Amino acid sequence: MNYNELIGRIACSKTGRDQGKQFIILNVIDNKYVNIIDGDLRTVRRPKRKKIKHLKITDEVIENANELLISNDSIINIKVKKFLKNRDAIKEG
Repeated sequence: MNYNELIGRIACSKTGRDQGKQFIILNVIDNKYVNIIDGDLRTVRRPKRKKIKHLKITDEVIENANELLISNDSIINIKVKKFLKNRDAIKEG
């Protein structure tokens, strides 16, 4: 898989204090690390650096990922937070 294809995908943390939490992959640092955001604690200005092997990466991509990731930081955070919250609600219901 091309690492640039990971951008915008939903990933679930497999290990650490954030285990089980969902994130969006913001960018790829190298072949081992990515930056992830949740729109709440981990924002565009403070993404979390996480090893790829510690993430369960889904095939699901946030809507309009390319357009969204070039938007204003606060808009990205709001949309990511809302997207992940709606996804959790659908998953539970």
